[in-house]
Amino acid sequence: MTNVFILEQIDIFYDLSTKQLKLIDAITEEKSFGRGEVIFEENTPSNEFCIILDGEIEIQVDPDTIGDSGQDNYKPTTIAVLRRGQSFGEVAIVDPGVRSASAKCGSDGCKLLVINREKFLNLLEEDLKMGYIVMRNFAADLALKIRQTNMMVRESLM
Repeated sequence: MTNVFILEQIDIFYDLSTKQLKLIDAITEEKSFGRGEVIFEENTPSNEFCIILDGEIEIQVDPDTIGDSGQDNYKPTTIAVLRRGQSFGEVAIVDPGVRSASAKCGSDGCKLLVINREKFLNLLEEDLKMGYIVMRNFAADLALKIRQTNMMVRESLM
């Protein structure tokens, strides 16, 4: 089954041709998760990003991951709930460092399209126009998320 229809709805793929979307679709892998199942954990290597086909994903941060006390003083906090057609983990495209948050299935079931970082970057290098469009869209998406985070920080300070 082709997922081109879903891919064309993803912000970072805006302005790509059907042919380019088919190339991306060819490197995706569908994965399913059950309620509460972890997709990836905070502070683990990031080598892929995901697009939600079905279900809800909870993005969580755990304040204890930055401490060294070994005590579990805090519980993970959900900072976002994502749904069908949204993507997460895209920072892996430009930064193969560790994850800044965890992601887990927040509904009875989740189905994801998973895109491997290395395969995706190879595809973008083969088609430089596609690479430019994706990176331009990615920068705009990150700018929006930074603005939203700044607003959350300001609200918490007031």
